[in-house]
Amino acid sequence: MSKLRQIYDEVARIHRDGGAVALATVIGTRGSTPGKATMKMLIRPDGSSVGSVGGGCVEAEVLERSFEVLRSGLSQRVQVELNEADNPETGLVCGGHIEIFIEPISMPTIILFGAGHVARAICNFAAPAGFRVEVWDDREGFATSEQFPLATVRRTQPFAEAARELRVGPDRFVLIMTRGHRQDLEVLRALAANRIDVPYLGLIGSKSKFLTLKKHLLAEGVEASFLERVRTPIGLPIGAQTAEEIAISVLAELIQLRRLGPSS
Repeated sequence: MSKLRQIYDEVARIHRDGGAVALATVIGTRGSTPGKATMKMLIRPDGSSVGSVGGGCVEAEVLERSFEVLRSGLSQRVQVELNEADNPETGLVCGGHIEIFIEPISMPTIILFGAGHVARAICNFAAPAGFRVEVWDDREGFATSEQFPLATVRRTQPFAEAARELRVGPDRFVLIMTRGHRQDLEVLRALAANRIDVPYLGLIGSKSKFLTLKKHLLAEGVEASFLERVRTPIGLPIGAQTAEEIAISVLAELIQLRRLGPSS
């Protein structure tokens, strides 16, 4: 399989399954350069790559910039002078100039534990905003294509089982919004047991509700460090009351986290 085919196949997989990569493309050259126009390299978050934009110091610079692109979600243009004056440590003598465009290709995923009215509103807004949505519920007739036409994945299975199957990653945001305390406990217990690590783990409800759940889980031996990562209440504090308003506040918080980082 050609490298270009591998790149396009991985981009298609991301749109189907979620994830994020950076795609670097040579958009211009001048003089003698190892990379030629339209050459491409795909860079994954772990630093592995497919393809090439010229090798050597060019790709070292592209790799570093790609991590910035993945963190910020913003494209960058990179210009590299391939001469000894600009890169004395490399001994480059070809004397060319290469320009590369690096763009993020991302399909972040929201995991909804619970298929109630707030979850439906979140899904309806999330898909047009560029999120994949997976919705899981333990009741027949709730996580369906009729109720969640924009969801990529719909599952009917016990919450604890679903939580055990959860795939983690820097692009996955988990929202717990089941129909009751017992189901919330099932999800939290299973996530804690599996040491789930995601950038956002939110629980719908008040702080007093979470304190009650936290007391139960601590008594069961769940680590306090895990429970400290649970965000509640979820969403930006805009005074939301209706399901649609809550959905907007939650999505605003997730967008803020994606674009500005966890310190925002």
